[in-house]
Amino acid sequence: MELASTVYTIDQLHKAEIDWSLPQVALAGRSNVGKSSCLNCLGNRKNLARTSATPGKTQSVNFFRIRFPGEDAAFHLVDLPGYGYARRSKSERDKWAALMEAYLSGARRPRTVVILVDGRHPPQQLDVDLVDYCRAAGLDWLLVCTKADKCSQKDKTARLHEWREVAPDMLLQDRTGPLFFSSVTRQGRDALWRKLREAAGVPESVPAAMPEPAPGTAHQSS
Repeated sequence: MELASTVYTIDQLHKAEIDWSLPQVALAGRSNVGKSSCLNCLGNRKNLARTSATPGKTQSVNFFRIRFPGEDAAFHLVDLPGYGYARRSKSERDKWAALMEAYLSGARRPRTVVILVDGRHPPQQLDVDLVDYCRAAGLDWLLVCTKADKCSQKDKTARLHEWREVAPDMLLQDRTGPLFFSSVTRQGRDALWRKLREAAGVPESVPAAMPEPAPGTAHQSS
């Protein structure tokens, strides 16, 4: 898992020199939902994505190339700017939103959007809006509840029922509900990798194989 490209503007997005023939899976979520920690956990590296105490640090679209040990198949995991941080200026937020929409609605858009939500809280309107956007755009999507280590079983049961009502078409195994994930305990890590592979259309020929850590430049994420 290594950083292949970072783009800050729509023009850079259109000119990005990456292998566009590879399938793409996007990772989206509110600022401070734990997206950086999720990426670091997936990549088995502490600084693949720099975490920050200040939300809204991701200002770019970051393409990570994923290749599994002993396999030829590969795909891009695409880290999108965090959304919903009110302390950033409106012009900044509008710029990030435009960059996200340009990517998600473009001809080279992702196969699936993985939407990270905070498992401690009921569905938030901005998260529901993103689900609705994916539906309207014809994009497949997966829901992942982060910070599972801070969720009681009561919390998890509540999120399951709430999201089933809000989004009965969730594209998870058996469509049973969101996947719970913790970067602290690594709960759900292997399950999330399996979902990412499925979303990218990469068959799991070696069930235990996970991407090996690879040298690369860390980026600032939220």
